[in-house]
Amino acid sequence: MTDPRRLGSPQAQLEIGESSKIKALGRAVVETEAGAVTALAERIDDDFVAACRYMLACEGRIVVLGMGKSGHIGGKIAATLASTGSPAFFVHPGEASHGDLGMITPRDVVLALSNSGETAELLTLLPLLKRLGVPLISMTGKPKSTLAREGDVHLDVSVASEACPLGLAPTSSTTATLVMGDALAIALLESRGFTAEDFARSHPAGSLGRRLLLHVGEVMHRDEQLPSVPLGTTLRATLEEMSRKGLGMSAVVEDDGRLAGIFTDGDLRRALDRGIDVHRTAIDTVLTRNCITIKADALAAEALRLMESRSINALLVIDDTGRPVGALNMHDLLRAGVM
Repeated sequence: MTDPRRLGSPQAQLEIGESSKIKALGRAVVETEAGAVTALAERIDDDFVAACRYMLACEGRIVVLGMGKSGHIGGKIAATLASTGSPAFFVHPGEASHGDLGMITPRDVVLALSNSGETAELLTLLPLLKRLGVPLISMTGKPKSTLAREGDVHLDVSVASEACPLGLAPTSSTTATLVMGDALAIALLESRGFTAEDFARSHPAGSLGRRLLLHVGEVMHRDEQLPSVPLGTTLRATLEEMSRKGLGMSAVVEDDGRLAGIFTDGDLRRALDRGIDVHRTAIDTVLTRNCITIKADALAAEALRLMESRSINALLVIDDTGRPVGALNMHDLLRAGVM
């Protein structure tokens, strides 16, 4: 932080001017790259659909190729594809010419990245890829380049300008390529019907994996912790059960143990507004029937989505016969790290 005693000095004024210039340069970079990304929306066209179809039909792996900065972006695209249900890996084009081409099989699809479309290491591989008969999806910033012409499908990721004031460092171009790769991955994810549970299987480590792999049965209150009363119970007795179990609700069950409904703190407020006598009123007249439930083998993340979408704070868990086997609320999901 600048010493306040120096604010009036020529050096301090220079520092203030440099600070403003640095901020302006940073904002210009963000605005330039944002514009490059926005321009991509118009290029999600029939070629994009064709690229997705090749990838969806792939019986092997999606092999991503790229040199230099495009190679770094290619590695990330391959990782995103692989983690979202489209098996993929990255191959360095230089290494491919020295043996790694054997990693590519006729069952694969190749995604080749090059801003210029004239990267020598990639062009060297074209005859070999043609001989293998693998579909080639090219992603370049030059639609008339060699790589663009030779691809079975070409995705245009050209940019008006790089964010670098010299126009040399790959900035806007690499950002546009990365975003187009994300667009492919998510379009494929949706087309495959990839689920949160599928995602969890490829992310078993860390907090993300634990959160996504957690099931309702691992979080819910069960057995003696499950608040439950039979039909015919007075409202007062139901409130005592709710207080003992501390979940802000209670299951209400039929004579055969099947779920008849739920009674919650919200139901209590509505009953009191109506002037209900808690000592004499049977729970049958104030419970919520046909309540929202979930199964124990559902993902805890799905329970969270269900509660948020229905604006409720608690869920009863039932088995295949419709009998309550557990209960959970938002606090349980918070403690489990699901939220």
